[in-house]
Amino acid sequence: MPAKSKAQQKAAGAALSAKRGETPKKELKGASRGMLDSMSEKELEDLASTPRKKLPEKKGDT
Repeated sequence: MPAKSKAQQKAAGAALSAKRGETPKKELKGASRGMLDSMSEKELEDLASTPRKKLPEKKGDT
């Protein structure tokens, strides 16, 4: 499942880093904190690996 915005892709990357133990969980904020608990490592990898070139900054931006 590809990310729908740059913000979502960035949050998934932060959550993935925490899930792997590379970043302390207490440093996560907002959506990345929720993603950490609700998504598997594979799902986070899919979101985080989405190419950012054509993504809007936020979901509602065009």
